[in-house]
Amino acid sequence: MPPAAATNLGYTPPDGGWGWAVVLGAFISIGFSYAFPKSLTIYFKEIQEYFSVSYSQIAWVSSVMLASMYAAGPVSSILVNRYGSRPVVLVGGVMVSTGMVLASFGTTIIHLYLCIGVIGGFGLAFNLQPALTIIGTYFHHKRPLANGLAMTGSPVVLFTLAPLNQFLFDCFGWRGSFLILGSILLHCCIAGALMRPVNKNAQLKPKIDPPECNGAAAEEAAAAAVDTTAQSDNLLTEETEKESRSQGCVHKFIDLSLFRHRGFLIYLIGNVVMFIGFFAPVVFLAPYARHQGIDEYSAAFLLSIFALADMFIRPATGFIGNTKWIRPRIQYFFSFAVSYNGVCHLLCPLASGYSGLVVYAVFFGLAFGMLSALLFEVLMDLVGAHRFSSAVGLVTIIECGPVLLGPPLSGALVDIFGDYKYMYYACGVFMLVPGIFFFIMHYYNYKKLDEEHRQSVAAEMRTCDEAVQLQMSQDDKAAPETDG
Repeated sequence: MPPAAATNLGYTPPDGGWGWAVVLGAFISIGFSYAFPKSLTIYFKEIQEYFSVSYSQIAWVSSVMLASMYAAGPVSSILVNRYGSRPVVLVGGVMVSTGMVLASFGTTIIHLYLCIGVIGGFGLAFNLQPALTIIGTYFHHKRPLANGLAMTGSPVVLFTLAPLNQFLFDCFGWRGSFLILGSILLHCCIAGALMRPVNKNAQLKPKIDPPECNGAAAEEAAAAAVDTTAQSDNLLTEETEKESRSQGCVHKFIDLSLFRHRGFLIYLIGNVVMFIGFFAPVVFLAPYARHQGIDEYSAAFLLSIFALADMFIRPATGFIGNTKWIRPRIQYFFSFAVSYNGVCHLLCPLASGYSGLVVYAVFFGLAFGMLSALLFEVLMDLVGAHRFSSAVGLVTIIECGPVLLGPPLSGALVDIFGDYKYMYYACGVFMLVPGIFFFIMHYYNYKKLDEEHRQSVAAEMRTCDEAVQLQMSQDDKAAPETDG
């Protein structure tokens, strides 16, 4: 059975030790990055009345924050590649805290767009990408488990912030609450302080590694074999040399050669479609329940049920993904999680009454948590930990469009048909189709990787045979001279 994809980092990750403190820091950073924009909805009613704006105008506060977080992905990746994760997270914590403090003095809704949406969104981006990247530098064999535990921060922080924000709102109003939240967000700086750079000299990687046949490692091994053959035959053209020089300059900041990486393109294409229907079912779960005549408290409790299921399944998914049966073909596990989400949404309109929606919330929470726990682990498995920072930056800025447009498009379906079931059908299709796409394309990708691995091994054996034959011929020529 093939092992996990090689990291190609030049050292052996410790797979533990201080890495677990890094996971705790990532837990905090990822938790605030994903949960904080959703938790602000508690203040929207009073802010809407204070500034006399429509619901759609106030809803753009969270949308701009999420869009800024995704759009700033490449900037965050460049900074992480240049300075490392710790200083970027520290700056991000200060930025998002400053944004909330400035927002507490806001006089117009535009002020909130700039302070919470833009400044806060960039601050969250500087928390998310470094937290995801540094896990790959500390973990290799236990990486799915570490990623699963870190991604659990999102439902845990959301579950904690929801009642806390309600308490702060009742006691201090939205302005006082924003000031207090600004201080709470400084915990991101504590998380950043935990992200100590890995000691690369502690365990140097052996010079000769056994060939591997999974993920990015196989593609790199095959490419290395091709490069070796090309160099030995002196077939490197002038055009290739110019391209290599230009790429070397760009790669100092971000690795654009990923757009020629087969696994990365499969992941990107599927995710762009998937994210159109990813967030809308969560956003409209409580309104859908109220539309069916369920009281406000019970409808809100559905989100708590969803969060509890999400909280439970994320670390469990990390444990399952780390097993010897799942890890070598973890892309199929991710394909199943995406398809599972689609099936849940397609079946949601069949749920009748509150008990039916409770069942849907449980199964949807499990599906959502599985997908979220694997979302970045499978990307790291495809491109390798050394290229992950650039990969996640490119992915997030491209996903910014569907993340921003998905919920409004889903809301438009509700307005057109006057019923939520068509929105859930559409989201189910947008999840199920990428799930099937992932199954088919990853089967093809794994097959191609196995072929490339066999070719690289054969090329290495030919090179070794040629070297042995050359040495033997030289020895044969030297023998008569010695006898003479």
